[in-house]
Amino acid sequence: MRDPRFDILFEPVQIGPHTTRNRFYQVPHCTGMGYRHPNAEAAHRGVKAEGGWGVVCTQEAEIHPTSDLSPANEARIWSDADIPALRLMTDAVHEHGSLAAIQLVHGGSHAPNLYSRETAIAPSAMPIDWGGPLQARAIDLTDIKNLRQWYVDAAKRAQTAGFDIVYAYAGHDMTILQHFLLSRHNHRTDQYGGSFENRLRLFREVVADLKEAVGDTCAIAIRFAVEELMGSDGIEHTAEGRDVIEALAEEPVVWDVNLSDWTNDSQTSRFAKEGFQEPYTAFVKSVTTKPVVGVGRYTSPDTMVRLIKSGHLDLIGAARPSIADPHLPRKIEEGRINDIRECIGCNICTAGDNTNVPMRCTQNPTVGEEWRRGWHPERIKPLANSQHLIIGGGPAGLEAARALTQRGADVTLSEARETLGGRVTLESSLPGLAEWARVRDWRIGQLNDKPNAQLYTQSPLTADDILSYGIPNVALATGATWRSDGVGRTHKRPLPYLEASNVFGPDTLMANGPNQLPQGPIAIFDDDTFYLGSVLAELVANSGREVLFITPNPIVAPYSDNTLEQDRIQCRLIDLGVKILPLQTLAGLTTDTVTTACIYARNETTHPCAALIPVTMRLPNDDLWYDLQVRKADWADAGLETITRIGDCYNPGLIALATQAGYRYGVEFGETDLTPKREVFKGGTFTA
Repeated sequence: MRDPRFDILFEPVQIGPHTTRNRFYQVPHCTGMGYRHPNAEAAHRGVKAEGGWGVVCTQEAEIHPTSDLSPANEARIWSDADIPALRLMTDAVHEHGSLAAIQLVHGGSHAPNLYSRETAIAPSAMPIDWGGPLQARAIDLTDIKNLRQWYVDAAKRAQTAGFDIVYAYAGHDMTILQHFLLSRHNHRTDQYGGSFENRLRLFREVVADLKEAVGDTCAIAIRFAVEELMGSDGIEHTAEGRDVIEALAEEPVVWDVNLSDWTNDSQTSRFAKEGFQEPYTAFVKSVTTKPVVGVGRYTSPDTMVRLIKSGHLDLIGAARPSIADPHLPRKIEEGRINDIRECIGCNICTAGDNTNVPMRCTQNPTVGEEWRRGWHPERIKPLANSQHLIIGGGPAGLEAARALTQRGADVTLSEARETLGGRVTLESSLPGLAEWARVRDWRIGQLNDKPNAQLYTQSPLTADDILSYGIPNVALATGATWRSDGVGRTHKRPLPYLEASNVFGPDTLMANGPNQLPQGPIAIFDDDTFYLGSVLAELVANSGREVLFITPNPIVAPYSDNTLEQDRIQCRLIDLGVKILPLQTLAGLTTDTVTTACIYARNETTHPCAALIPVTMRLPNDDLWYDLQVRKADWADAGLETITRIGDCYNPGLIALATQAGYRYGVEFGETDLTPKREVFKGGTFTA
């Protein structure tokens, strides 16, 4: 039953010609599915509408071939041929009583047009900001007239496709409407450049065009970034950010406000906590009477109520929290607050879009598989008369146990350590990663409520133990261990000099802390490319030690560019005084020095070093698997039917991969038809 404190969150809100059923608003966000996987896109958005989000938006929808974002996989509304795919999404959203919104976009100098091969356009001649050494040409007045018509045409197609809300989008430094506003992009001397009013002109005209074209049936929304965190070089919420809102205050029927660029808007929990955007968006309600939606990675209903009652927002916007838990609103409505699967702010979801594949989520393993595999974040097929022993209480083991017990199976989970959580427990104790503990805590909370789940810690098991228990189905989720011999992407063979006593593996450092390290400079060799090496460097630097960060890559943690945090990671290390040595491999180690070699010239340099921490790759903890394979002849007599490796024990990877592996084991156990669906376009419709 819903707590009356949260009643305000379920009040309807008038948005132009439509009314939302509540204040929960899934703002536009990318999925990596887009126009290439329309069935998957529709299923993903439909699950959110089912989960209670009153408004569900697409990602950015390209309005014209000159706004081709390939290889990025966004929505597309170039022509009438795109309407059937978009109709799948609106039908899925309307089925559950929610409003469907589309974010129209022309990328300007952000659109490389690699597929369409059209000439890119921009307010002024400008290099394309990604996709290669390309340039956009400055558009003339005829082009501007055409651009306005493209917006109108796209809006009418959106209307035909069944959308209730149509966006004019000027944010994230990715759209031509924003580029016209920004003096660093707009160098024009005609009526569309120079003064603030001139730079605002196109934005104002497009909003008016959309209202005239579809405003009687569709609500016209503006998505605008009020702050760029660039000081006077960009939009500031105290200057032109506010000026834009004031100038267009009553033009749309809803304002969707945030920060620019994407790395600022969707900061990871390592660098920003819940509500970090509030100081920048607080003014908007004071200058418009229209409903305002904003984001801040909100998962707490108490915080949501505060935002509404304080007059900060009318609608609670969410992208990442709606991915981690598509049924978040429904759980609040039903009084199941503890069941909310809270976003951890790791941005593995953004990595999907940035690598042009369907996104995944560390917390919600069903993301991207709602249509292809038929996975649902809340429902799972029952499984009768099934007993399971899960060995290992990390993310894979906990998720497997949770999924199996939800299906009705009897589960015994055995963890060798004193605490559950595995690598999540270790990593969430590192600087900035505390919210990652939600992966562990949510699953333990779900299992503690299940009478068919038994959890044991400090319970290491041997092959003899497993055979003696006679539990028919065994899942090995025993995790993995970081190598300390240097083998990884760069060094393919063990480095004999890393057998020294002043080499500390990441697991040892995470378990025992930096005080175990000797005094003197500490070197970290990061060949992993993601977050851990930099977090360990931060941990050691915070202990007062000098840190040398050695990497074969040209920058620190290059994969974290996909999670929108690479620049912040590198800045953090610089601020901590960490000495960064890029483009270097290991060449030697003594008790007080480390030698590196340039990856190109191979010339060597020796540096003072009291200890080395190699961050290269992990090996599965699969000794128990092989012990059981040797005893395979004894399985039948012991009552064993299946033994399966899952998660890092099978193949080390991201925490998101471990939770997905655990869920997959739980949801697919006992099933026979596991063939994923395949999308086919034929005759204007998409079918399985």
